[in-house]
Amino acid sequence: MHMVVCVKMVPDTTQVKIDPVTNTLVREGVPFITNPFDGPAVEEALRIKDKYGGKVTVISMGPPMADSVIRKAIAMGADEGILLSDRVFGGADTLATSKVLAHAISEVSKKEPVDIIMCGKQTIDGDTAQVGPGIATRLGFNQATLVDKIISLDLQRKKIVVRRKQDGWHEIIEVSLPILLTVERDINKPRYPSVSRRIFSEEISIPIWNNYFMKLDPNTIGLNGSATTVKRIFAPEKQKGEIYAEDGNGNGVSTLVGVIIKKFEEWKIRSIQNG
Repeated sequence: MHMVVCVKMVPDTTQVKIDPVTNTLVREGVPFITNPFDGPAVEEALRIKDKYGGKVTVISMGPPMADSVIRKAIAMGADEGILLSDRVFGGADTLATSKVLAHAISEVSKKEPVDIIMCGKQTIDGDTAQVGPGIATRLGFNQATLVDKIISLDLQRKKIVVRRKQDGWHEIIEVSLPILLTVERDINKPRYPSVSRRIFSEEISIPIWNNYFMKLDPNTIGLNGSATTVKRIFAPEKQKGEIYAEDGNGNGVSTLVGVIIKKFEEWKIRSIQNG
């Protein structure tokens, strides 16, 4: 059983500010963290390893300092990690990012076939939830998104049963391996690394794969290979309004409820019109 977990270093969005003049993110002084959805993905892979055995490889694409998120995963119990780092990878959208990650996983699979790929449902800096499905599509893997529970895993039949979170309900499906899973943040509570694993993670060498090794067409990756670009980032205008309803005749509550329902219907109509 070989599992690959994709992790990402992201800016702490709770401390990100927007320049009101340039409408761009102010990154100076903003700390970087492991994407909060990725820790549970690592933990879920480790739980499978604890129960069934196997190996967990962690892969991240980012600048040299992104090795910190790989070391954190190794401290938790992952066996090895690979950092994909090259200036030509920079500025990638989800299309170009999934291409680089998928190629790296295919290279890893040549040595030891990958059975399960784990990804967080989304990243907090992009919120697209597109990279995981993009990787699965490129590799020809089955996929199950929004997973909040792994119910069973049958290695002999190469089948996995998972529960997917839907809008107000759950879906339980059985899917064949190999598979890519994107997991919800509440699927588990990531473990705390032991002191010995922390020390080990700081001492281990993390291999860096650049495009000299990957040999991908520069026109299909990074900014050049991106089909989308961010035109503008801005904070929405703050709107504040107050509604008063006199309750002299006992109808104040009913009046307010009616106003709220009307506002909700207007919002729903606008949402439908905007697609």
